[in-house]
Amino acid sequence: MEARLRPTLVFLVELSFFDLYGRKGDGAWEEHPTYGELGGAVVEEGRAEIFHHNGADEEELLAAEDIMVQDVIQGVNNASRRITLGNHPCATGNPIDDCWRCDANWASHRQRLADCGIGFGRNAVGGRDGRIYVVTDSIHDDPLSPRPGTLRHAAIQPEPLWIIFQSDMVIRLRQPLIVGSHKTIDGRGVSVHIGAGGACVAIHRASNVIIHGVHIHDCARSGSAVIRDSPWHAGWWGPSDGDGVSIFSSRDVWIDHCSLSSCADGLIDAIHGSTGITISNNYFSHHDKVMLLGHSDEYVQDKIMKVTIAFNHFGEGLVQRMPRCRHGYFHVVNNEYTHWEMYAIGGSASPTIYSQGNRFLAPNDRFRKEATKHEHAPESEWSRWNWRSEGDLFLNGAYFRESGAGAWSTYAKASSLNARPSSLVASITSAAGVLSCRKGSRC
Repeated sequence: MEARLRPTLVFLVELSFFDLYGRKGDGAWEEHPTYGELGGAVVEEGRAEIFHHNGADEEELLAAEDIMVQDVIQGVNNASRRITLGNHPCATGNPIDDCWRCDANWASHRQRLADCGIGFGRNAVGGRDGRIYVVTDSIHDDPLSPRPGTLRHAAIQPEPLWIIFQSDMVIRLRQPLIVGSHKTIDGRGVSVHIGAGGACVAIHRASNVIIHGVHIHDCARSGSAVIRDSPWHAGWWGPSDGDGVSIFSSRDVWIDHCSLSSCADGLIDAIHGSTGITISNNYFSHHDKVMLLGHSDEYVQDKIMKVTIAFNHFGEGLVQRMPRCRHGYFHVVNNEYTHWEMYAIGGSASPTIYSQGNRFLAPNDRFRKEATKHEHAPESEWSRWNWRSEGDLFLNGAYFRESGAGAWSTYAKASSLNARPSSLVASITSAAGVLSCRKGSRC
């Protein structure tokens, strides 16, 4: 059965939904030259456009004092600078996809994707304000002296870069790929696989990173090594666990439309005070411990963590941790859960988990119907943790064990976007994972 939204929340949903889909934002486009020759790699010539929002209608909204309305204001501001295509016939109701996928000329407007973010990671602009770097070499991975034209060379440059790929590639890394600040890895238009028996992605003490449209799978552990993390610095790195994407002490990170599976440790891990993260439109499959958000129960610095998990499909062959949370605030919204062997959403150390508009299909095993797991604490303790389910749809006996009695303002801190009805989850997530995009056609 589907839970009802509270009347207050329904009002707020209607307000910001109108701003997101129905109201044309005031502002103007201006051309901004960004491309040119770069470091031995092929670089496309062209022009990018940046949309400036002039703040119309904000004074009216700012007069409201309720904390939820303040969150809506932030969402409206963000929505106003997007290319909103929600009224287009090809629109799906997925606010990220409706922002850019209807544009048949997406390949000429790649950097507009950065204005389509939602949730806690909505401020991640990646390499929007920089040049386009085209990766031409998938073979030569030198962790100490990266060659121009390789993904590793692009990822460590000091300037903002929008990184794309010349052709289909399988990139087997000898050591983790250290991704610096203000980088976008954009696999649209080709088939890019990272991992395939090698190391994978590490976002370490960085900000403004977008990873979009790549396959990340079969990521292996790697030993200690000296790895270059900038043109002027190389340092000693300890062994890696074999995560698909490791986010360490970083902020403003957005992982969108990737397909992740079969790694040695987690598919996505975010630890050590990372925050401002959105994980959206991804397809997860064939893995045990899918997603860890929070380093340990004792690492209280993760109390600042805020993560949005939206529009993902958690598919076949998954066991647990979709996600597993500690300490911070986690908004799990409009995801499709079709497989789990142990549980879907878990946590310890009193995280605030706000589950909205998800669809949970329980396994046939009658002992595995619960979608949640409160870990590492007796019921007398975890019963005080703030976990709430609203508007979720439960199928085949699935259920969500709520806990805590947090004030509405507590969940406001964990609210990052407006949930759509759970009845729409199948259509919203139908394109989860890497998209098949061709230049000159809609994705």
